[in-house]
Amino acid sequence: MSGTDATPDPAKRAAAGGAGRPDRAEPGTVTATSPLTAPGPATPTGGPATAASLPGRSAAARTRAPFAERAAGRLAGGALRVFLVVAALFWLLPTLGLLLSSFLSPTDLNDGGWWQVLTAPSRLTADNYERLLANDTITGSLLNTFAIAVPATLLVVTLGAFAGYAFAWLEFPGRDWLFLLVVGLLVVPVQVALIPVSELFGSIGLFETTAGVVLFHTAFGLPFAVFLLRNFFAEIPRELLEAARLDGAGELRLFARVVLPLGGPAIASLGIFQFLWVWNDMLVALVFADSAHPPVTVALQQQVRQFGNNIDVLAPGAFLSMAVPLVVFFAFQRQFVSGVMAGAIK
Repeated sequence: MSGTDATPDPAKRAAAGGAGRPDRAEPGTVTATSPLTAPGPATPTGGPATAASLPGRSAAARTRAPFAERAAGRLAGGALRVFLVVAALFWLLPTLGLLLSSFLSPTDLNDGGWWQVLTAPSRLTADNYERLLANDTITGSLLNTFAIAVPATLLVVTLGAFAGYAFAWLEFPGRDWLFLLVVGLLVVPVQVALIPVSELFGSIGLFETTAGVVLFHTAFGLPFAVFLLRNFFAEIPRELLEAARLDGAGELRLFARVVLPLGGPAIASLGIFQFLWVWNDMLVALVFADSAHPPVTVALQQQVRQFGNNIDVLAPGAFLSMAVPLVVFFAFQRQFVSGVMAGAIK
């Protein structure tokens, strides 16, 4: 350095016209390239551009923009609702047709379809349901279906809850391998076990009995129950269980007072699924149930085989067999949704 000040004078730099790259600004000053003083797009008058002077962006347009966006959002939401309603109506159309057919006489059904009720509602009659209640085969089959579905559901839920807790929180040799074996049973189809289980039930006297059908449904419902409840119970905070153990709670009390209340939504969802599966089953009931006391699905199939045009019994019987699962589902709908959402969040 020659003893002169190496720092360029700002006045000289300004006099030079600022043609080169701008030097580093002094602290606390605003340079010409600062966003605070950066020139915007020029206006026709040569002045700086403002929001009000931009072409096509008047104050009224800026006021209308949020309203237009809200209106477009409402229209899109309304179109989505209309689409969902139409899809739901198409989905429920077969159920509606079955319901209206169950209130039409065989003569009216032969003359036209169920849609004639829309123009002639006076044709509706409850005679079909009176004949159905007088049919001992159908009414007895409904009771037989309850006798199969309720025990099979209770056994699957109870045993699945105990096994799910054991696999989730109890330590015993081979726990993980045994759980993998249980999960592997999920891929075993029912058709594979029909012949061997039939021979087994025939040798021990359970073939064509209600107990045999219940045991078969319980055995094939347990793998899914254990898999579902084990994964749900494993998400319970360990600190909560340890606090209960420190308070002196044993495993059985811990399961009854802590695990079951927290797992209520999952258990309710499992119960709904199992009840619907057993109630709507026909294959297992056709093979293992007593032919003299069949469940409702087999009884309706026998009505078709014996009386092909017996629509006055088939229509109300089919609707009743479908209405019972719907009543069960809507009765436990809140618990079912809670269980599904809890599994999604976890």
